[in-house]
Amino acid sequence: MAFDFIAEHLEERQADALLRQRQLVEQSSGRFIKVAGKQYLNFASNDYLGFADDFIEIQAQQLGSHSSALVNGYNKAQQQLEHRLCKLLGFESAMLFNSGFSANSSVLKALFQDKSVAQSSAIFQDKLNHASLIDGGLHSAAAMVRFNHNDLKHLESRLQKSKAKHKLIVSEGVFSMDGDKAPIEELFKLAKQYDAWLMIDDAHGFGVLGEQGLGSCEVIKPDLLIITFGKALASSGACLLSSKQMVDYMLQYNREYIYSTAMSPLMASCTLERLEKLIKADEKRSQLIENIAYFRVLAKEHNLALMESTTAIQPLVLGDAEHTLAVANKLKEKGVWLTAIRPPTVPFNTARLRITLSSAHQPDDIKQLVDALVECL
Repeated sequence: MAFDFIAEHLEERQADALLRQRQLVEQSSGRFIKVAGKQYLNFASNDYLGFADDFIEIQAQQLGSHSSALVNGYNKAQQQLEHRLCKLLGFESAMLFNSGFSANSSVLKALFQDKSVAQSSAIFQDKLNHASLIDGGLHSAAAMVRFNHNDLKHLESRLQKSKAKHKLIVSEGVFSMDGDKAPIEELFKLAKQYDAWLMIDDAHGFGVLGEQGLGSCEVIKPDLLIITFGKALASSGACLLSSKQMVDYMLQYNREYIYSTAMSPLMASCTLERLEKLIKADEKRSQLIENIAYFRVLAKEHNLALMESTTAIQPLVLGDAEHTLAVANKLKEKGVWLTAIRPPTVPFNTARLRITLSSAHQPDDIKQLVDALVECL
């Protein structure tokens, strides 16, 4: 029977406790989430600074851009947001995307779109990079080389052996499933030493890390920087920051950008307003740091085997997917909403509870979380 594989694959996912399903969220903030009429403490959100509760007064603004940016969809609100980000982060030029996935994958594909260039090009990716980066590398015409997670010696050995003329090192700033940070300074030095470029996806670092909250690359500027607006900014969309020449190149060859309707002026305007609040949110960042420290102290007191993360992402690896899902469901019974992260999002036998903390959480919330974890485990 035609397409019978669909039912078979769904049954396999169900049997392996890997079936993904959507949950209809009625209300959500950095601290709480409401699903099916019940309110839970929310420890599954990327709203690291609690901006979801900070509503924006919407002024008269067009809802849509009505076209791609290269037809007539590039508007003043987009330009203002791009210029502000360039000034803050120290780059010549920028271009907006409607999602971080689109930005990451399309930039890698477009950069190596010329097959004659791609034959002498290589992309060096951390093995734990986000799916959007991996997909972009796999669908580009360049060779893709993987190096062990945050292993600088392994990366250097790969660079030494490479005969590629055009070498691009790609890493996340903060890894989304492990919560640890990339060694940005060392990656930058290796890139310079081996005449390579460096690309950083700082989705989970921007707005949170750095003295001014400008992320993993506040001091060191990679050749290409991707930031997303759906995490600390509590908005939507993404931005590539680079040289003017690089952005001009993307305008010629980035198919996702060329053939997609541009970001709406409403979204760009609201994101710019939120951005101005984010760069002044020192108290929120300080509170987040305190919350992370408090959670780790309590977890250590109860012998919870957390990974080595100092960021808002605090994974607790349980291994077995079925067990992890069962624990997540038990936590919901105790009023705590956590996500069970299972393969293929993470490697097999590393299924985990991905705990994410927000500045919006109160000390009692964190104590309730730890108490619930101890009981359910």
